[in-house]
Amino acid sequence: MKHTYNVTGMTCGGCKASVEKYLSEVKEVTGVTVDLEKGEAEVEMNTHISIERLQDALPEKYTIIEKAKEKKVAEIPSANFMMEEPKSKFQQLKPLFLIIFYITTASVLLNYEEWNWGDFMFDFMGLFYIVFSFFKMLDLKGFPDSFRMYDPLAKRVPVYAMIYPFIETALGLMFLMRFETNIALWITLVVLGITTVGVTKTLLDKKSIRCACLGTALKLPMTEATFIENAIMIVMAVLMLTKTM
Repeated sequence: MKHTYNVTGMTCGGCKASVEKYLSEVKEVTGVTVDLEKGEAEVEMNTHISIERLQDALPEKYTIIEKAKEKKVAEIPSANFMMEEPKSKFQQLKPLFLIIFYITTASVLLNYEEWNWGDFMFDFMGLFYIVFSFFKMLDLKGFPDSFRMYDPLAKRVPVYAMIYPFIETALGLMFLMRFETNIALWITLVVLGITTVGVTKTLLDKKSIRCACLGTALKLPMTEATFIENAIMIVMAVLMLTKTM
């Protein structure tokens, strides 16, 4: 079942991510979507949860109340109101697919004259990190809260979530400049391996949360696509390490 609530006290993307995080931790909650502009939170739950329990789950600066039901307007032709159709999974993930397409195309163009699979993979991984870290940098305050919702290490070490965009930028530069690539490959296996564990657990638990892979600027749902993009990078890192051994 879904219920919509009004939430006051939210002023930025960080507040939005924080409300999503704390409400998602309530036992019976299976999904949370917060609209910062409207000041609303849509909560999916297995059984009805009292407003008092939801309020207790939030920090004191936020106040959650049940949204008043809108009165029906009589004698207005239905043609004047068009219900917005829910977006398909492909439509929701379209920005991610486009970014992966452009990264792949750029990597091919950089190497098509003298093709080398190793250089192609280094360029792909470098561009991947640079582009993805750019979107995270757009909201450095809100990203950590979103990232901590599924990354195991970020949950235990808050500082890790704060510096993660900078780690990605550094790895991107190392791959593109061919600087200490073996070290960058090992770090890739560790950081993406940890994240993939959290992504896998979230998918298996069938929790509806937002993916922080492109920061908070783009509202991407956590889906199998997140697992696949991480898996591609991990496979590339393993192949390149095997090649250098």
